[in-house]
Parts: sequence; C-alpha cells; structure tokens
Amino acid sequence: MLLYLAALVVVALAAPQPQEQYTNKYDNVDLDQILNNERLLSGYFKCLLDKGPCTPDGAELKKNIPDALTNGCGKCTKHQQEGSEKIIKFLIDKKPDMWKELEGKYDPEGIYAKKYEEEAKKRGVKV
Repeated sequence: MLLYLAALVVVALAAPQPQEQYTNKYDNVDLDQILNNERLLSGYFKCLLDKGPCTPDGAELKKNIPDALTNGCGKCTKHQQEGSEKIIKFLIDKKPDMWKELEGKYDPEGIYAKKYEEEAKKRGVKV
C-alpha cells in the first residue's frame, strides 16, 4: 500500500544510486509550505488521484510514483528520498484518510506494502 511508498523511499536511502535519476528540477519546492497549507496539500492530493489539475511538479511526481514503487526509489535524488519520507510520515500521522486513498490508487493489492514493510519499520515509519 502507499504506506510503503514511504518505505520505498526509505529503502532507497540505503541503496546505491544508479546514473539515471528523476529530474531534480523541483527539488527546491518548499514541502513544509505544502504540508501546512490545506489548499496546497489538497491540490497535490487531487492531482495524484486524478481528481484535479496538476502543477508541473505534481505531474512529475504523479508520473514517477509507479516507477519509484517498483524500483525502491532507486532513481530518486537524496533530496527526493528525504522529502518523500517526510511527506509519507506526515500523511500517515496527520492525514490518514488521504494516505488510505493514495494506497488504494497506487497499491490496491498491497504488493508494495508487503515488499517495503520491514524497511519502513526500521526507519520508524508506522505500519
């Protein structure tokens, strides 16, 4: 489940990085500003669920989530890995309903949840 998107990011922190990475064009987006603003957070959430328009960085994230889940965020920059872990912990702790919807879309069969469960626990991500 998407809870394990967090775990995949966490797994990637320990994994060696391949040469090919996702664009770092949006690495300077202020995640705290998004997480602490209901309007902004809701916009990204709707984008990821195909329920609203996407900003360019939201579209990039949405495009890369399936691949990142598959490869343990192996193409993520260190900044993206850290940011993903921060976002996932926030959603799990403070927005569990949003988290459940994201899990339903990106991991409906629980494949990634199971795959990344142990690493998530090691990193302190509530599973």
